[in-house]
Amino acid sequence: MNIRKKYGVILFLILFLILLFTSCANISTTGFHAGQTTDLKVHYIDVGQGDAIFIQKDGETMLIDAGDNESGKVVVDYLKKNHVSKIDYLIGTHPHSDHIGGLDTVIENFDIGKVMMPKVTHTSKTFEDVLLALKKKDLKLILPKAGDTYGLGDAKWKILAPNGEEYDNFNNYSIVIQLLYKNNSFLFTGDAESQSEKEILQANKKNSLISDMLKIGHHGSSTSTTDEFLQAIQPKVAVISLGKENSYGHPHKEILEKLKKNQVTIFRTDLNGTIIATSDGEQITFEIEKKQEVNKENGETLYIGNKNTKVLHTKNCNQLPAKQNQIYFKNKEQAFKQGYRLHEACQP
Repeated sequence: MNIRKKYGVILFLILFLILLFTSCANISTTGFHAGQTTDLKVHYIDVGQGDAIFIQKDGETMLIDAGDNESGKVVVDYLKKNHVSKIDYLIGTHPHSDHIGGLDTVIENFDIGKVMMPKVTHTSKTFEDVLLALKKKDLKLILPKAGDTYGLGDAKWKILAPNGEEYDNFNNYSIVIQLLYKNNSFLFTGDAESQSEKEILQANKKNSLISDMLKIGHHGSSTSTTDEFLQAIQPKVAVISLGKENSYGHPHKEILEKLKKNQVTIFRTDLNGTIIATSDGEQITFEIEKKQEVNKENGETLYIGNKNTKVLHTKNCNQLPAKQNQIYFKNKEQAFKQGYRLHEACQP
């Protein structure tokens, strides 16, 4: 390692430690937030080959990652469109640029409550930019501790990983979070790979990991989502966040086949754009930006409801409601439970 690079690494370490130990610890969580609603909303924002997940409940908000550097503006514009002025919890799952690249732009544009990142440094300018943005606002970093729980309105979220102190792969430092609201649960995995998944299984009672929705790890790479992990989670729905025709070949064929074999409904940001899941604590409904049918290869059909009239349509109906009034269901039974009735013309 040359002298210049050596001193650069030392500078990163010093700045990282300063953010951990010397900033102001009392952080206000008051302020105006997005979409005051009693329902839990999870927005899987389309940022191309990266992750950005925005969560809101009872006026409180959380952002998990913000895509790459170019995606910072995309995330900021999306949040402002949803009338966000403050982010109560800002999570950078691990220091790869496709996850934290846009965080500095987010920090610059919003009031920030608590910030959490794993205890690992990176020599990239992207990582440095995030640290400098935090320092500029005198924000303190909170280190994730597996087993710790936090509140988001009357929902709860729990840290499942990382469980170890050192890894050979940055992906396994990923902060993994399980979000719980009444009888619904969501799992967010960052880029956690098989080693981290194994540690999660060892550290938790099997039934406690069951989740309705799973954000597939590492953009659908075969390095994540092992058979054992998938069997423990038992998801009904999976979301894969990735860029269209990306150079990594994501999602890998074996992951799609595995999800199909386990009858998991699949949403993909490269095909569906931004995906919004809304939970009332019992049922989860979906709104998608693009109507492309992802689960056609799985022999599944999505149904489209009109949020205003409570009428249910097939995806091929020629009388579909306006895009802003559409809501998606994976089966008719789910729609019926929420008071929807069949459209007379198309009779799904």
